[in-house]
Amino acid sequence: MAIRIRHADETLKEAHEINVTPFIDVMLVLLVIFMVTAPLTTVNVPVDLPSSTEKPAPRPDDPVFLTVKADHGLAVGEEDVSPEALPTALANVTKGNKDQRIFLRADKTVDYGTLMGVMDKLRSAGYLKVALVNLQGQEEGAAAGAAP
Repeated sequence: MAIRIRHADETLKEAHEINVTPFIDVMLVLLVIFMVTAPLTTVNVPVDLPSSTEKPAPRPDDPVFLTVKADHGLAVGEEDVSPEALPTALANVTKGNKDQRIFLRADKTVDYGTLMGVMDKLRSAGYLKVALVNLQGQEEGAAAGAAP
């Protein structure tokens, strides 16, 4: 029977560390791929989208129309209103019901800033349900030719 004596320097040492170098390499490659492809995923292509053929929602029996005229004057229904008297006129027409939808019409010559100003007045008066009114089923050129 032979007894073998081991010396301390002959023992096999096990490595308990994880080699992260391949993991870092893969992550860096994925980072580069995503950095290159991310700008390509944004949509910057101008597209002329088709119009909807969906039927418009039915109008209520007694709609409240707010009109912005070409001279930037306001009218609630058929009556002219000053911008300062707009909340009072809307309260009279809607009988104080702030949940009633306001149908906003504007002349096509009215600029965007004026239209947004009127919408801000509606919001500050408490009317948050606003519908924008347009001509249904007509081309812009046909609508202009039909107008007197």
